[in-house]
Amino acid sequence: MVVRLADRELKTKFGDFSEILFYDGISESIALVMGEVEGGEDVLCRIHSACIGGHIFNSIECECAGEMAAAQAAVQQAGRGVIIYLDQEGKGNGHLALMKSTPFKKAGHSQGEAYKLAGFEVDARSFRPAADILADLGVGSVVLLTNNPEKAADLRRYSINVSETKELSL
Repeated sequence: MVVRLADRELKTKFGDFSEILFYDGISESIALVMGEVEGGEDVLCRIHSACIGGHIFNSIECECAGEMAAAQAAVQQAGRGVIIYLDQEGKGNGHLALMKSTPFKKAGHSQGEAYKLAGFEVDARSFRPAADILADLGVGSVVLLTNNPEKAADLRRYSINVSETKELSL
């Protein structure tokens, strides 16, 4: 279960969002909300994990910053939507896992395989906080922007109605 801690208006390159901070007892998550989503059906939604390299250091080794920008642009174009930012760096394994997996990734392994070879889980993320946030916001159903079908399956396990998934194009 998440607790809503604070909210504010946030002006971005992609328009004005409401930024809502949540806490689940372990970590903070942020929902960026544009437009009226309470009771909404087929609300555009992106669940996005933290990425220090892409979001802070402008790394070109991942697509995280581009994915965030594409999600914000898609929500702006739709006129409403929710982007949930989860503190789950390195597919939930943390930044150390990302750093330790780098040699395996450079050797040609997928990121998931690289994590496993470095001694971590392929994907340790939980989308339960995102499901709790969507429930708190009162969203009826979502069109999920993702290239990962596990996100939709996980949300459905937590009783979120995912009416459709769409690949996020950069």
